Amino acid sequence: MWFRNLLLYRFSQSVPFTEAELLKALEQRPARPCASQETHTLGWTTPFGRHSENLLQVAQGYWLVALRKEERMLPSSVIKDALAEKVEEIEARDGRKVYKKERDTLKDDIIMSLLPRAFTRTQTTLACIAPAEGWIAVDTSSNKRAEDLLNLLREGTGSLPVRPLNVKMAPAACMTDWVRSGEAPEGFVISDECELRDTSEDGGVIRCKRQDLGSDEIQQHLSAGKQVSQLGLHWRDKLSLSLDDKLTIKRLKFEDLLREEADEQGGDDMAGQLDASFTLMAMTLSSLIPALSNALGGEDIPQGV
Repeated sequence: MWFRNLLLYRFSQSVPFTEAELLKALEQRPARPCASQETHTLGWTTPFGRHSENLLQVAQGYWLVALRKEERMLPSSVIKDALAEKVEEIEARDGRKVYKKERDTLKDDIIMSLLPRAFTRTQTTLACIAPAEGWIAVDTSSNKRAEDLLNLLREGTGSLPVRPLNVKMAPAACMTDWVRSGEAPEGFVISDECELRDTSEDGGVIRCKRQDLGSDEIQQHLSAGKQVSQLGLHWRDKLSLSLDDKLTIKRLKFEDLLREEADEQGGDDMAGQLDASFTLMAMTLSSLIPALSNALGGEDIPQGV
């Protein structure tokens, strides 16, 4: 239940749908398996899996939704080999060259013929919506997966005025200053992991783990012009994370005290434990997001919003 990654989005106006309207939108597009000729399907599933039948989980004013994507796996190498074999057959039989337009048609035909026999895989992406605070946190580091979820949500509700969370200061510049000075903003502690990137177009990348970031070696790299493009941080003994220069949060880990508190509140029932975990996680994120924004100079809100 605990999110492992975060892509953060901010509503540019009041949330344009109610809890009941959101639930109705989710019910209109339930997750389903791929048909024989479909490459993929997108739909809403239960955030708590088999432990609940609810498509929308609600706790303390926070909403939890889950997108399930099922897609057929057709390796490009299989398609390429089948296409090459077909082209070779036509050229040998007809004594002519097969050009691009015909190749594209042949490729489409091959894909359609192979799809029914292809294996399928499913991916579930969770998102926490805070309507009162005006943000959405998606549990992924993939912009494509986040956009799939937001687009389907927009399609179902009719409107989803969100934009990526923006801050006033460049994360790379801030993180570089923190490592150079050895001091992070209030509430944050620098860990022993970072990524250093040369600012030139073809610059190199140095990844450090279990490294004293205040050491002379690291400081020399910073003096030579490298910037911190990813940095491990701890926040208020509640969680640890890795922040990158695009404001993506990876390797999010909630500390044991929070997890134990959720276990105590949830009791022996798994659905209760999941609900308690979601509640504590959402409340923690509601404090982390403004703290992180403030550490990076404050949230950058476009004029007119």
